[in-house]
Amino acid sequence: MTDKELAQEVVMHGSHKAFAEIVHRHSGMVFSKALGVMHTEEGAAEVTQQTFVRAYESIDAWRGTNLAPWLAAIATHTALKLLDKERRRRTTPLDTLPAAALGDGIAESPSYSEEHEARLQQMETAIAQLPEQDRQLLRLHYYDQCRTADIARQTGLSQSNVLVRLHRIRERLKRIMTKDPAPDLSPDSPSE
Repeated sequence: MTDKELAQEVVMHGSHKAFAEIVHRHSGMVFSKALGVMHTEEGAAEVTQQTFVRAYESIDAWRGTNLAPWLAAIATHTALKLLDKERRRRTTPLDTLPAAALGDGIAESPSYSEEHEARLQQMETAIAQLPEQDRQLLRLHYYDQCRTADIARQTGLSQSNVLVRLHRIRERLKRIMTKDPAPDLSPDSPSE
């Protein structure tokens, strides 16, 4: 049976056997995609499980002939969300750190500037206004310092698409920070 026929069996008849075949066919690819993002087998296994749960829940919305790209996209998004959640959980609130760890006298430091601090805050506010996928691309590129080839592999986008999207995201941030009205450069906009 083709992927499309298996999916129809799941949707029309609730066939657990058909879905088990989908899992059997694609679990290696999904695990590999998840491992590329998570870098641990435990994390990849969790992402793989969540991917197939999400796929089962929304398989009726799938339109296509090959499930692999759809499942790979679900796996990538699931892994990135899980990583983001883990990073947020690991951060320590500033008010729980001792004063010595915060660096007494930061305001007197020659590299500290209230203007610079205000600009950073403005940037964080602008980033928060972006869609989640754009924030993930920024995080991978700037915070995790991933190369565009690695970002492409992790997100399932082409390398040139990653470069174009990063450029558009930077342009959008500039407009948000200068409060210029601008055309929509979202990935879904007709200009692409």
